Amino acid sequence: MFEINCDVVIIGGGPAGLSAAVAAKKEGAEKVVIIERDSNIGGILQQCIHPGFGLTYFKEELTGPEYAGRFGEEALSLGVEVLLNSMVLEVLPEENAVICVSSKNGITKVSAKSIVLSMGCRERTRANIMIPGTRPSGIYTAGAAQRLVNRQNEMVGRKIVILGSGDIGMIMARRMTLEGAKVAAVIEIMDFLAGLTRNKVQCLDDFNIPLKLSHTITRIVGNERVKGVYVAEVDKDKKPIKETEEFIQCDTLLLSVGLIPENELTRKAEIQMNSITSGPAVNQYMQTSVDSIFACGNVVHVNDLVDNVSVESIKAGTYAARYALGTFPKNTKIVQAVTGNNVRYLCPQSINISEEDEKVKLYFRVLTPDAKVKIRATSNGKVIAEKKAIRINPGEMESIEVSTSKISGNEVTVEIIKEA
Repeated sequence: MFEINCDVVIIGGGPAGLSAAVAAKKEGAEKVVIIERDSNIGGILQQCIHPGFGLTYFKEELTGPEYAGRFGEEALSLGVEVLLNSMVLEVLPEENAVICVSSKNGITKVSAKSIVLSMGCRERTRANIMIPGTRPSGIYTAGAAQRLVNRQNEMVGRKIVILGSGDIGMIMARRMTLEGAKVAAVIEIMDFLAGLTRNKVQCLDDFNIPLKLSHTITRIVGNERVKGVYVAEVDKDKKPIKETEEFIQCDTLLLSVGLIPENELTRKAEIQMNSITSGPAVNQYMQTSVDSIFACGNVVHVNDLVDNVSVESIKAGTYAARYALGTFPKNTKIVQAVTGNNVRYLCPQSINISEEDEKVKLYFRVLTPDAKVKIRATSNGKVIAEKKAIRINPGEMESIEVSTSKISGNEVTVEIIKEA
């Protein structure tokens, strides 16, 4: 077995892994290794050729490859080592090691003082949502279609229906239109948008692409190739209303119906998981239930902006390096982050209180849309942070910052308060 020893090993060379690697090197970790299963670093951003990245982190508009390239170039210039075409098979918490395999080195054991999980996420498929009908060609996840069109120069269809108003789906609606295809409709089962409002404006409204909220696809028609889909309105229980059913002719169906964090390795390592996010539970240092293992990016919770991924991943890389160097903060107690009214989940799920006052940003998504509200954090019955929001939407990440010196008791609750 080929063996490698390092300070920090990072699983995944996408935007999360690259940000973590850069931060770990800057924090003083001598040897940082990224394990990447693809032939290049950059992850999903390699196929995201549209602009819109970096607006909050770099204060300028970049394409996906440009955004990834900045972190990739910095990581390599700092001396980060990358194992490409390498698939991780197992994480061994008891040994602080990762087992991977590649055609170059065969079975490889990478031993480290700390480990960062940044495997990203995958798309939900037709099998996950169980659409009735035949099994013809012409059905793709939106991300798969994006890769085919943008990286492999393959056109996937000419008359398109998109199920789900997720960001990739709306972006592909625009992309397919620009390539000369006709997007008949974007279908969304919820009564609100699943993605960013800016993508609805730039990708649907600007191109006159119909968005059908509170609708779903009831059946796919076609044998060798998709010929069309039946679409119906849904009731308050999300059940199709039969009498509203209509047929939309198309040759291609794109699915943009949610993302699933890639956590098979995490579960196998018996790391504590969060049932809502489907990712590992973490504290403000992005540290998991195993002290030497950190996690960041979409493997923890699905983000709306890659800029947020970078901010969280920099934390993960910084504190993974501090753990490896023996300078990790010592906590005096652990406080749980608790969801209140109209808050679906919080990340981090716990806060480590140390002797020094820290500013901790709690990220979350709401359950339902609303407008003119207050985001409030309380501890032991006292308000410790509060801010106003003009509008909130489940498709867009929200956050509130709290000071650890203001926390009393064993919980911090975040809730949405409707303004009078």
